[in-house]
Amino acid sequence: MAAPVFTIWGRLNSHNVKKVAWFAEELGLNYVRHDIGGKFGYTDEYLAKNPNRLVPMIEDGKLSLWESNAILRYMAAEYGGERWFQRDPIDRALADRWMDWQITYADAQRLPFLSMARTPQDQWDMPAIERDVKACAAHLAVLERYLSEKPWLSGGQFGIGDIPMGVYAYTWFSLPFEKPEFPAVAEWYARIRERKGYAQQVMIPLT
Repeated sequence: MAAPVFTIWGRLNSHNVKKVAWFAEELGLNYVRHDIGGKFGYTDEYLAKNPNRLVPMIEDGKLSLWESNAILRYMAAEYGGERWFQRDPIDRALADRWMDWQITYADAQRLPFLSMARTPQDQWDMPAIERDVKACAAHLAVLERYLSEKPWLSGGQFGIGDIPMGVYAYTWFSLPFEKPEFPAVAEWYARIRERKGYAQQVMIPLT
């Protein structure tokens, strides 16, 4: 087997690393992933290439690149062909918007995730958690409206527009708080769960 030519730097309990690892599986890339960040710390070599003290970063012999959604777009354009990087700029933009939309959603989900997945229960600030769960639900109502009309955030077929929110959907459905019902979101999430790369790289214990 040829040596991996695509390297992912980052621990897999990071939402943003999950995005990239999952997409690498979807593309069938020959890749290797190295744990870094969080409890693994950072090396001087890594910080010289990514001074943000964040993950992920990728290297493929052509460039080093950080920022997860930028990485996804690069992977689609460089390795995915038209199946993943649509030629029509309108089709591409309509899927692409959900990648940036996810960033706002992530802000709302951060406290519930950090509390319920990484903090002892006696330290949970329930009023703050409940406040942010409501904010998440308000965002998901927007998602519900769209997915009631389209099967995928990328339009007629699964694409990179689905990947960022697909990762966060796993956390939303896994955390132990009371959730409003979003049938279209739940159906979309059920279809995503059938994807092999998602099961392997995203559906792991929340820590």
